[in-house]
Amino acid sequence: MKLEVCVDSIAGLNAAVAGGADRIELCSCLAMGGLTPSVGLMELAAKAPIPVYAMIRPRGGNFIFSPQEVDQMKREIDAVRNTNLAGVVLGANQHSNALDANLLEKMVDHAEGLGLTLHRVIDLAPDLVEATETAVDLGFERILSSGGAHKALDGIENLAAMHHAAAGRLSVMPGSGINAQTAPGILQAADFTEIHAGCGSTYPQDQILLNFGFEAIGEKKTDENQVRLLKTILLDLHQTTLDH
Repeated sequence: MKLEVCVDSIAGLNAAVAGGADRIELCSCLAMGGLTPSVGLMELAAKAPIPVYAMIRPRGGNFIFSPQEVDQMKREIDAVRNTNLAGVVLGANQHSNALDANLLEKMVDHAEGLGLTLHRVIDLAPDLVEATETAVDLGFERILSSGGAHKALDGIENLAAMHHAAAGRLSVMPGSGINAQTAPGILQAADFTEIHAGCGSTYPQDQILLNFGFEAIGEKKTDENQVRLLKTILLDLHQTTLDH
């Protein structure tokens, strides 16, 4: 059972690694759902002892991209390759909210040789099982999803259906609202092999400098202890499954 932790700073990366994370989703600005990290952060993350996948998302907002934004994303994929990170996290959809298979195919082709995660854009799709099949056809190795709900626990039936539809051709990785309390219920629904979590705690008041946005956006930092606790729970659940 693998634990992927999303981080947007070198301190967060260090905390996730120290806590026992198995893989990193590297972003900037997690408060906006995660944007493409800087090249400097990518270069530092490349030294991590675990695989690091970089978010490729040029801005906040929707996932319908202009030709110039597509060109920007391709350049960001090139930066991931040049810094020797393990993979990229991609997503794009149409005005109908269905996955934009044509654009995603171009992006996947451009990312040849890198690991591929389809991000939570899939949660907007009108048919999650059909979108899962599209992801399989495009060559993604995993889907990050909350099952179309705000939190993974609320979308667990859809996540299980996606997992069964994938039938081992890719991994469906539950994410959103996963912590030490919710993980057991999610993992009992299907034999998922990995989960995604933020493992964050709110910054202490003495680290909020002149209230530059921290309180307003609920800024959080990756918490090594929360990573370690969640990883321990995953290992215990896995061992219990083996014992039975």
